[in-house]
Amino acid sequence: MKRIVVISSTYRKGGNSEVLAEKFAKGAKDAGNDVKMIHLRDLKVGYCIGCMSCLKTGKCALRDDINEILPIIKNAEVLVFATPVYYYSMSGQLKTFLDRLNPLYGQQISFKQVYLLTSAAENSKSAMNGTISGIQGWIDCFDGVKLSGVVYGIGADAVGAIYDTDAVNEAYEMGKSVR
Repeated sequence: MKRIVVISSTYRKGGNSEVLAEKFAKGAKDAGNDVKMIHLRDLKVGYCIGCMSCLKTGKCALRDDINEILPIIKNAEVLVFATPVYYYSMSGQLKTFLDRLNPLYGQQISFKQVYLLTSAAENSKSAMNGTISGIQGWIDCFDGVKLSGVVYGIGADAVGAIYDTDAVNEAYEMGKSVR
């Protein structure tokens, strides 16, 4: 059994990337894993101010919800990021969240696997390249962590359109494969 944290970055309830997050979580639970879902829309997370005090203290100087989330992320064995793709990149909410995870840099972390679930109106997987590059850049800051899989939810141009793609089943099966 693995401790998995799934982070949904969409602010749209029932949005396509959130559907993928829920399907991944269901697959992971069905495989016997311990899964926690985090919806960024439910958190108050401000922008990093670059003070870098977190590198000394291990926590953020800002007073919002990030310090409560840090131990959850740090102790997860698997992280899953779900994001809509806007202008060929991850959502601003996810980028802000990743920036705020800076207190984890240089610390002993448990996660070694990261999965990415994406949805976009575009019909080409290449539309996700900017998102993948951004996630990979974050991953590269942590020793021994790798991008273990990507779901390409292409052609999802309206709420619920993701159900007309193979991505929903791929997300479930990817979650189910984590052991």
